[in-house]
Amino acid sequence: MEGGWVGPKIAQLGMALVRILVDGYSLLHNWPELAPGKARHSAAARDELIHILTRYQDASGTPVTVVFDGSGSKRRRGEVSEMPAIEVLYSRAGQTADQMIERATHRLREYGEVLVVTDDFAERDTVLSVGGMVSSCVGFIGTVEHALADLGREIKHHNRREQRRFKNGR
Repeated sequence: MEGGWVGPKIAQLGMALVRILVDGYSLLHNWPELAPGKARHSAAARDELIHILTRYQDASGTPVTVVFDGSGSKRRRGEVSEMPAIEVLYSRAGQTADQMIERATHRLREYGEVLVVTDDFAERDTVLSVGGMVSSCVGFIGTVEHALADLGREIKHHNRREQRRFKNGR
């Protein structure tokens, strides 16, 4: 499953993908085009990632949770995300994002497939051992970009069809 999206496996298993769990900083470090010129641990980079993942969730319909190590975050525990369409979590002191992701994967497995996006090999091994699926960050970035491009084409096609319909008086 290294290197990409594991969607075909889901179809083979006949199970629904119930959630995508994203290791936030792992994905940010692998996506330099996101918030160019901003530090990877900055609020601006995190906000841009959340914005893109929100658009991806809108396009895919699959719930997304992004987890950040909270020790360096300026957000206070319990602070509500400005973009509530996706779940954004920060680990507490003495806890890592990896631990939160691994625990969530284990708990969600009874409801269907869980996909974890990370390049941390130890985390990937643990996720696989509890029954989750994994995707590399680069593979997931490609999936997100492809889904957003498809959505853009669909919207453009829809708008053209509606313009023609309007011009024809229907």
